[in-house]
Amino acid sequence: MAPAVAKHFTKEVDKLSRVNPAAAEYPMSVNYVEFLLDLPWSEYTKDNFNLTRTRKILDQDHYGLEKVKDRIIEYLAVLKLKQDMKAPILCLYGPPGVGKTSLGRSVAKALGRKYVRMSLGGVRDEAEIRGHRKTYVGAMPGRLISQIKKAGASNPVIILDEIDKVGADFRGDPQSALLEVLDPEQNSTFTDNYLEVEYDLSKVLFIATANALDTIHPALRDRMEIIDLTGYTLEEKTQIAKKHLWPKVLHENGLTPKDVSITQPALQRVIDDYTRESGVRGLERKLGSVARNIAKSKALKEPHVAVLEPKDISRILGAATFDRDLYQDNETAGVVTGLAWTSVGGDILFIESLLSRGRGKVTLSGQLGDVMKESAVTALSYLRSRADSLGIDHRLFDQYDLHIHFPEGAVPKDGPSAGIAIFTSIASVFTQRKIRSHLAMTGEITLRGKVLPVGGIKEKILAAKRAGIRDVILCDKNRKDIQEISAEYLKDLTIHYAARVDDVLKVALLDELVANPIKLTVRDEPTPALYGPSVEVS
Repeated sequence: MAPAVAKHFTKEVDKLSRVNPAAAEYPMSVNYVEFLLDLPWSEYTKDNFNLTRTRKILDQDHYGLEKVKDRIIEYLAVLKLKQDMKAPILCLYGPPGVGKTSLGRSVAKALGRKYVRMSLGGVRDEAEIRGHRKTYVGAMPGRLISQIKKAGASNPVIILDEIDKVGADFRGDPQSALLEVLDPEQNSTFTDNYLEVEYDLSKVLFIATANALDTIHPALRDRMEIIDLTGYTLEEKTQIAKKHLWPKVLHENGLTPKDVSITQPALQRVIDDYTRESGVRGLERKLGSVARNIAKSKALKEPHVAVLEPKDISRILGAATFDRDLYQDNETAGVVTGLAWTSVGGDILFIESLLSRGRGKVTLSGQLGDVMKESAVTALSYLRSRADSLGIDHRLFDQYDLHIHFPEGAVPKDGPSAGIAIFTSIASVFTQRKIRSHLAMTGEITLRGKVLPVGGIKEKILAAKRAGIRDVILCDKNRKDIQEISAEYLKDLTIHYAARVDDVLKVALLDELVANPIKLTVRDEPTPALYGPSVEVS
C-alpha cells in the first residue's frame, strides 16, 4: 500500500481492536479491513512486449480491422520504449456483431494481462460505479474496484461494454461518475465511496464499446479516442466465415471437416442472399442452420453431400431472403446508377427521371430525406442555368412535368451523396441522350456546379464491383480514399475523378440518343409579364 493508504489501514485496525465484537458495526469494520487487504495495491502482471506475437494473435482472432490493430500495436510500442505510460481510453464504435468485445479479449491475451468485462447496459445507479458509503447498511464497493479485486492485478484490460446504453434517474448519473474513471489525468487518484482512499487506475487499459455516439455525454466522449468499426465487406465476411465461423459451427454441431466442407461461392451465397448486416452474427446463425441439416442427415445415417455448393445452400435454407441489385441497361433515358452507403455495407441505387406534358411541376418519390430533396432541387436549378450549353430549350422546363423516382419506396433514403447522379439523370431525360453503360457515380453538387466529396467510398466501390459496374465517377478530393483500398478490390474498375459537374457529363453522357427517344416539342406561348398588367392610379 501507499503510505497514505497504509496509515488509513492502521487507523481502521486500531479502531477495530477497540470495538466490542458484539457491536453492530464490528462485522462491517471487519469486512472493510479485509477488503483493503484483498485489493492488489501494487501487484501488476508483466506485459508481453513481443509485438510480432501480438500482431499474430490479433490477426488470428480477427480478420480485417487493420486500423484498430495498428492503434493497439502503437500503444504497445510506446509502452515498451517508455516502460510507463498513462493508458489511453479507446472506444470501439460500430454496429452490433463486428467483434468489438472479442477484440478486447484478444488485446488482453496478446498483452498477457488479466481480462475484465463490465456490462454497463441499463446501469442507472451512480453507486454501481463509485460504490456506497460505509455508513449505509449493506454498503458495497463499486463494480470497478470489485472487478480489480477479482482480477488480482492493478493493470487489467477492462472492457466497458455498451457504454452508450448507460441510463440516469433519481439515484444519479453513472455517465458523470465515469468522467473521473475515464480521464487519464484524473484516474490515478480515483476515489471509491466505500474505499474512502485513492486508488490508482492509470495503469488499467480501458476499452469501451458503443453502438451509437449521440447518446454518450459529450464530456465523456471527449475523454475517449473513438475508433470506428464500420462493418465488414462481402470479401471480409467470406474470409471470416471460412477461417472462424465455419470451423466453429462444425464443432458446435458435432461435425468435423472430414464430414462436410463448403466452397467459397456457397459461402458468398449465404452472405449475399440470406444476411444483410454489418457484423457476422446472422451469418453464424445461417451457417449453423446448414451445419444442423448435415448433422441430422449424419445422425439418421442418410446420404449427404460432402462438399456444399450454392445449389445445396438454396435447398437447405430455402428461397433467398434478400435480393441484391445488379446493373441495368442504359437504353432508357434518365436512368442513372448511384452508389449508397448503408449500415450493412455499400449498395447501388437507381435514380429514374421521366417527363410528361404539364406545367413545369416537379415530383420526388421514393421516401426521401430532406438532404436528398435538397440535392434534387439544387441539381434541377443548376441544369436550368446551363440549359443553353446542353442544347435544352428553356421552355421545356415550363411545359413538361418532371418526376424523379428512387425505386424501393419502402426503404428510407437520405444522405449527401446523390447530387451528381440526380443531375445526370435529369440532363439525360431532357436531352434524351444515352448514359455510358456499366457506370455508377457518387458525389454531391453545389449551385456553382462544383462536385463535393462524400464518405463510405470503400463500401461503395465494393458494392459497384459486385453489381457488375466497370466505371465509377467520384469527386477528385476522394482520391485519398481510393489510395486506402487494396489493389485487388479495384481490379477491372476504372475510376473517373470530377471537380465540376461538366466533368461528370463528359464521362457519363454519350452523344447518341437512346433507342426510343421521346420527342419533346415546344408550344409557342406568350411569355407572362414579370409583374403582371400595369395599373394606372389617378
